[in-house]
Formats: sequence, structure tokens, C-alpha cells
Amino acid sequence: MTDRKDITLLFTTRIVRLFAYGFLSVVLALYLADAGLSESSIGVLFSLTLAGDAGVSLWLTTSADRLGRRRMLVLGAALMAMAGVVFLLTRNVVLLALAAIIGVISPSGNEIGPFLSIEQASLSQLLPGERRTHVFAWYNLAGSFATALGALSGGWLSQALQAGGWKSIDSYRAVLVGYALAGLVIMLCFFGVSRAVEVPTLPDRRSLFGLHESRGVVLKLSALFSVDAFAGGLVVQSLVAYWFSIRFGVDPGIIGSIFFGANVLAGISALLAVRLAGRIGLINTMVFTHIPSNIFLILVPLMPTLPLAIAVLLVRFSISQMDVPTRQSYTMAVVPPEERSAASGVTTIARSVGASMAPALTGALLGVPSLIGAPFILAGSLKLIYDLTLWRQFHAVKPPEEAR
Repeated sequence: MTDRKDITLLFTTRIVRLFAYGFLSVVLALYLADAGLSESSIGVLFSLTLAGDAGVSLWLTTSADRLGRRRMLVLGAALMAMAGVVFLLTRNVVLLALAAIIGVISPSGNEIGPFLSIEQASLSQLLPGERRTHVFAWYNLAGSFATALGALSGGWLSQALQAGGWKSIDSYRAVLVGYALAGLVIMLCFFGVSRAVEVPTLPDRRSLFGLHESRGVVLKLSALFSVDAFAGGLVVQSLVAYWFSIRFGVDPGIIGSIFFGANVLAGISALLAVRLAGRIGLINTMVFTHIPSNIFLILVPLMPTLPLAIAVLLVRFSISQMDVPTRQSYTMAVVPPEERSAASGVTTIARSVGASMAPALTGALLGVPSLIGAPFILAGSLKLIYDLTLWRQFHAVKPPEEAR
């Protein structure tokens, strides 16, 4: 009964958090532009956001098994609320940069902060191994639907407020208020999680970032994941929303609707990955669904009209997340239970570090009219290289349930 309550709470925090991320992502770049920041400054700020997330999350996730998973989750939620408040109250670039570095704010609409790693480790502890991929798929589906609803709500709320006479920057501030409140809500939820999510006993041994037996495989996966994340960081949702705005003159409400559909499709694709993984394995599912997704990503800026660009983007999203629950499940499967928070944390941090370097480059490219489509092409090409390298390195390394 306690396990069911904990799983429900962890799903609830995922839903509220991802709703807030999607809610903010559609208008974040527009808000900063209205506040007077240039495209390159916005890109640098987003890079600082992701870099700061990497540093804070590295400490929180690699300390979670030792200091307490619940305690680290509560602290992460507090940092999320704090970042939302600072972004709401100031336009000072230095203060925004400090909040971006120390706090938790998502320019991508996707997961950020220590939450994913610790929640995955906690769910893996509460679930039998054969149920792990299935539950992770529903966990990702819930997050994608929440992001979709958040993007739809954030875009149309700001547009409705502007239609009612609000200044655009004030309508974006209303979204930031919602983001900060969401941080407080998930903090309260984490207080309700039981001790069942904690590691019962930890071996008394020295380790690197909480890793011992799994160090080699985790570091190798981390290096590959950082390449994939760098590519993904070139096309974070806030900057893609901004691209649609400057390329086709799309209003915030329409942008929110685009990402609503995109994230719904992404969530469904994550659920479909379970059955495919049961037939061809986790690694094969990760790679063979990711390759066509990245080809469609390259095609987005090559479309001459808005409907075609939206169509290609939606097709891309319809298969884009099939690698996510399989990647998460694979990482949890190939490490010992007492190293799961650390392993998930290190791989997630590697992704954050990779992603943190990319938005500054995208911001610079978006400032050059002839290069505004380059981020999509570069991102898709790097992701294809990642897919082929991952399959070559790990297709023979089976998780326990596939090795039987």
C-alpha cells in the first residue's frame, strides 16, 4: 500500500513539474526578448541555466543515496520555486544569470534538475525488474501529456491576456507566477513520500560520484548521452518556439498548440516503445526509432511553408521519445540498486552539460537570417552520429531480463 502511494506521488510530481516546464517554455524566450535581451544574450542565459542545472544536480543526485532521496527532491523543488520568483521580479541580466545557475528553470520544456534521476532510482526500487520499462513508459507518457497541456495553456493564457489589454511582458509574467507556484506544490508532494524510496544499506567503500561496479559502463554511456544532449540543446523548445515566431510570424497561442500536439505524440511514442522493446530489445529500440526521428528534424527548416514545417515537426515527435523510457530502463538495469541514483544522476548530468553548451550557439545562429535553419540540421546530424555509435558500443551489453 505504501509503495502504491509513493508511486502515485512520484507520478504526481512528474505531472505538475512537466506541466510547469511546458507552461513556461513557450513564452520564456519571448519574455526575455521583451525584457530587452538580444538573441545571443538569451542563448547564453539558457546555456547558463543548463550548466548551473548540471552542477547543482550532480551534487544532489550523487548525494541522494547517502543523504536521503526525499531530502534532495524537496531541495530541488525549493530551487525551482526560487528560480521562478527571481525571473519574475527582475530584468537584471546578472541576477537572472545567478538564478539560472543556482535555481531550476527549464528553457526546453523537458525534464531538468535532480528530479528525474532520483525519481527513476526510487521507482526502480519500488518495482520488480520486469515491470520497470512498462512503468517508465507511463511515467514518460504522463510527463509528455503534462508538457503538452502546459505548452497549450501557457501560450493561450498569454495571448488571451494580451487580447484583454495586458502588455505582452505582463502576460508572460503571469506564466512565471504559475511556474513558481508549481515548485511549491511539488515540494509539498515530496514531503509525503515514505522512507520506502530510500536505499536500506550502502556498502562501505570509496567511489567516484557514488559509482563503483558500474563506473565503466556509466561513464561510457555518459559520454554518448552528452553528444545526444548537445544536439538536443540546439533545438530546445523555447528556441524552436522563437524560431517559429521569427520564421513564420506565429502567435504564442498557435505556438502553444503546435507543442501541445508535439508533446502528445511524443508521449504516445514513449508508450509504444514498451512493446517494441519486448521484441527487439532496449538498445535496438533506442537506436532504430531515433534515426528516422532525426532525419525528420533535419527536414523541418527546409519546409517552405508553415503547415509543412508543422507537419514534419509533428511526424518527428511521433517517434522522437521511443528511446527515452528504454534509455532510462537500460541505465537502471545495468547498474546495482545501490548505485542507481548516482548512475542516473551522472548520465543525466552528462546530458545537462552537453545541452548547456548548445543554446548559446543556437542564439548566435538565430541572429543571422541566413543561418536560422542551421540548428535543426546540425542537431539532426549529430544525433545520427550518436545513434550509430551507441549501437556499435552497446548492442551486445544486455540488461538482465534480456540475457535470460
